[in-house]
Parts: sequence; C-alpha cells; structure tokens
Amino acid sequence: MLVNPLPDPAFWQGRRVLLTGHTGFKGAWLALWLQRLGAQVTGVALAPATTPALFDLAGVGQGMDSRLCDVRDAAALAAVVRAARPEVVLHLAAQALVRPGYAAPLETFATNVMGTAHVLDALRGLDGVRAVVVVTTDKVYRNLEWAYPYREEDALGGHDPYSASKAACEIVAASYRDAFLAAQGVALATARAGNVIGGGDWAADRLLPDAVRAWEFGNILEIRRPAATRPWQHVLEPLAAYLRLAQALWQDAGRAGAYNFGPLPHEAATVKDVIEMARRAYPSGAVSYQNESYGPHEAGWLALETAKARAVLDVAPRWPLAQAVARTMDWYRALHAGGDARALCEADFAAYEGTPGTP
Repeated sequence: MLVNPLPDPAFWQGRRVLLTGHTGFKGAWLALWLQRLGAQVTGVALAPATTPALFDLAGVGQGMDSRLCDVRDAAALAAVVRAARPEVVLHLAAQALVRPGYAAPLETFATNVMGTAHVLDALRGLDGVRAVVVVTTDKVYRNLEWAYPYREEDALGGHDPYSASKAACEIVAASYRDAFLAAQGVALATARAGNVIGGGDWAADRLLPDAVRAWEFGNILEIRRPAATRPWQHVLEPLAAYLRLAQALWQDAGRAGAYNFGPLPHEAATVKDVIEMARRAYPSGAVSYQNESYGPHEAGWLALETAKARAVLDVAPRWPLAQAVARTMDWYRALHAGGDARALCEADFAAYEGTPGTP
C-alpha cells in the first residue's frame, strides 16, 4: 500500500477551486500549493489578520482570484461563489484560536458556525460543484483527558467557545450533506487536523511564532503549560491530506464523512518537547517554564487516532516531528536573514514532495 501519496497534479491542473480563508496561515500555504498544482483558485477571506502575514510576504494573491469577503455576509458570499463556479470547495475560513474565542465568543460562533452554513448554503443548487472539504479541528471532541486517542466516532463537544463552535460546525456540515448536498451529487467531508507548525505563522498565542518573536529580540520565552500534549505536525501534512481527501471525494462519494489528520498517536508531544527541539535551531533561545493552574481552560492531553485516514486515503505523515520543527525554525531564520518568503515556501514544497513516505 502506498503511504501518503502526494496530491495529483493531473487532477488539480485547471480545476476550479474555491478556497475560503486564503489570507490566513494555513490558507496561504494551501493557495500556494494549489497554484503550484495548476488549479484555478478563487479565494474568499478577510484581509490578513497579522502584520506581517504570509499572504502578503509571499505574494499569494498574485496567482489567483483573491476576494475580500466576510463569510458572515451570506449574500456577498453567495455572489462570489456563483461567480467562481467551483468544482471543489476547501473551506478553511475561521476564527481559529482558543484564547480569542474566550475574548470574543459571539464573533467566534458567528464565523465558525454561521460562516460554514453560509458557505454550504451557497452551494445548494449550484451546478458543477462535486467535492467539499470543511476543515474543523482536533478540538471538536468532548475531551475527557483520557489516555486514548480520539476516533471519528467519539462524541463531539467543546469546553471553550472555539472548540464548541467547531464541534457545531461538524453538525452543520453533516446536516447540509444529508439534507441537501448528497442528493445534488456533492460529496462532503470534514477534516479534523492536529496542531500545525510551519514558517509564516505570526498569530499570537501559538507556540513557535511566540518562540520566534521572543528569540529574535533576545527575550525570554515564557511557557505557560509545558506538559500540555498535542498532535503536532508540519502545515504541509494536513494540507496534503485535504487535497488527497478532495480527490477521493471526487472519485467516490461514498468516502464522505469525518477524518482525523495528524501524527501517529504515539508521536503526540508535549509543549516542552517541541520547544527543546526548536532551541536546537536557536541555541541562544532562553525559556522560562511555568506551570499555570489559572487562566482559561485548555485541554492538557489530546491525541488523534488516524487509522481511518491511513486505511481509506493512504494518508500518513511524511515528516517526523523533529524534522517538522527544524524546517519551521529554519524558515523563520532564513526569512529574518533576508530570504524571500515565497522562495522559502517553494523550497519546503520541493522538500516535502521529494521525501519518501513513512510506513
């Protein structure tokens, strides 16, 4: 069996793709990859939320039809979707962070729940669309802090607004699939990915961006919960999986459903593990490990069972965690030294595509 075969350029060449959230971290990387594959990409998103932003530095908008549109605006979104006439839809637009979800719960629910409903509703009755991937998160599960990785059949939940909104997004997607889209010939799947790392992320309260910000200016990185365990993966891992999933849906609507994407369960790592790997690229990086018992609730342990993705899609990680961390830190260091952001992304694409699969 092939393990994690790459996205097929023959499938994506000339394919009309609607990509929401293309100005964000993962969305910008995915837009670049779709351009590399020859797809005709229409992007729908708000303006980049950070300065700097990968979307700007890598000139992502130059190779696509980039539209600034809020997914909470149903009418404006529907007009963009109709004009794009997509064959494949990749929905990434979201409020994607736990702590901002506490600060702005209504905005989080409006974007993640109603925004998803607006995207899917715009596809009702639309000719040509055939495959839809709705990206959610590994945090959609009702986290019991047990010692087992979560499977796609486990109960959904969410203590914090971000997690709850993404669990609700899963229910919205299933409803639109069952009530409308399946009968229309549209195959829809949801993708639950673990924590992603990679160059070009400048969001607040993300581990490696926080480390880069601190160490580039000679500051001490303060780590709140070093023992927290997550399924870390390089950004190219879930993006490859989303593309492979879309291809599979196109070929067989029976593959619709929910999929976990992440490292093998035993490779989930603590925050401290990841930081110590990162320090190998920044030997002078100083860290202060704390053990906060206060502040907003965050899960202490989370891992995903990815057997379904391996069995149904032949998708499994290509880069071990140490390599993913090293490439991430090398990306930031090269950019800081004057490197070109788009060239750095292209180098990562080339390296990823050339790496043998890992059984």
